[in-house]
Amino acid sequence: MANRRTRRQFMGQSAAVAGGVWLGTSLASKSHASALQGLSAACVGVGGKGSSDTSHIAEQGVSIVGLCDVDKRTLTKKGREFPDAQQFQDFREMLDKLGDKVDIVTVSTPDHVHASAAMMAMKMKKHVYCQKPLTWSIGEARMMRETAAKMGVVTQMGNQGTSENGLREAVEVIRSGAIGEVREVHVWTNRPIWPQGAGRPAGEDPVPAELDWNLWIGPAAMRPYKEGVYHDFNWRGWVDFGTGALGDMACHTTNMPVMALELWDPVAVTAVANSGIVDNEQYPSNSTLKFEFPERNGLAACEFYWYDGGNLPPDAIIEQLPESFRERVAKQRAGELQRGTSGAVVVGSTGMIFSPDDYGARYDVIRKGVVDTNVKLPEQSLPRVPFKGQTDQRQKWEFVKSITGEHAPGTMSNFGYAGRLTETMLVGILALHSNVGQRIEWNAKDLKCTNLPELNKYVRREYREGWTL
Repeated sequence: MANRRTRRQFMGQSAAVAGGVWLGTSLASKSHASALQGLSAACVGVGGKGSSDTSHIAEQGVSIVGLCDVDKRTLTKKGREFPDAQQFQDFREMLDKLGDKVDIVTVSTPDHVHASAAMMAMKMKKHVYCQKPLTWSIGEARMMRETAAKMGVVTQMGNQGTSENGLREAVEVIRSGAIGEVREVHVWTNRPIWPQGAGRPAGEDPVPAELDWNLWIGPAAMRPYKEGVYHDFNWRGWVDFGTGALGDMACHTTNMPVMALELWDPVAVTAVANSGIVDNEQYPSNSTLKFEFPERNGLAACEFYWYDGGNLPPDAIIEQLPESFRERVAKQRAGELQRGTSGAVVVGSTGMIFSPDDYGARYDVIRKGVVDTNVKLPEQSLPRVPFKGQTDQRQKWEFVKSITGEHAPGTMSNFGYAGRLTETMLVGILALHSNVGQRIEWNAKDLKCTNLPELNKYVRREYREGWTL
């Protein structure tokens, strides 16, 4: 009897894990609490990626007690898998009603609802798993990481590659100096795979009886429903709801170089190419962005280039990549690939790291256009995830076992780390609202554009009545 603990006591003991932020090679604090039996979760957004998030949390022995989705059709489908879970359309009602019955909240909604759901959960002392990008806006990302630290809860963002040992090894290789001094990074994606580059369609359609359109709109400004335009997939391309190709994939594809090179807080960003946001409605069909980072902690000043919509790095970069990949790029340029290529290249003074993996889990060291197969791995400095399974399952294991204290290092993509990563990437959204070649000077400390103050309205949004942080 002396070893029994209440749920409240457990939450306080496991809070130490949440306070750790991966800014170097170790977590600031650890929890060695023994596992609490009977963890329970309430899941916000259970369709699409939310469906697997819910199932993979359950695979780790967590009881699913609440399911929430604005679409009753999705609720009914997921409810067949978890018949004992209570069903809700409004996450606010679910969290109010379930209260102390819940330890964990997962958030897998469209981007614009992430912050309101996750903030409510954290303020209730719930451990939170939230899909990427962490938030819709830069201001929300700052609030999320500050709140996570204040409330002392365990958190994890859904950039699953962070839990891959290959990514952690690549980070160690770059940090070891194996490719010399890094002053240049190039990352490109095959996104968007949804409509972008157009305006809002005219008219409106009847809202399906099963869909609560008011709840789907959430904190954004109300607009008419159009069948297939926003719900349930194409929302990513709309400024009010998603964060475009950059928000969808940058938290994955830039993760490895950002972690290795501490690419926080850019001082400027420029749209090198930008097909333009139409009527402030949809993100550009393609863009190329240049982020500028100053010297930081002994690392050289660095330029980071982002490409989407079919845009690619210069030929001087592509020509050094493995022949099989160059062949794929040639097919992409000829329009022979259903989807384009994705990749990340970290350019050093004595070589480069190339990853064709969206998660950064596979990589080659390349010197003068030839893959170096004799790279000596540095001494391990980052912990590894011992769980064997799919990438997504590995990350859910890391999250749950960090809550129970069975994984002492804690979550690597906690909101302290993920919030900074998201802030960095979403500064690029400001450039999408600007003209080609217009250099945006950024003050990360104060979250302000200093030379084009008219862009600061995109740093945060005014929530619709009834929605708060």
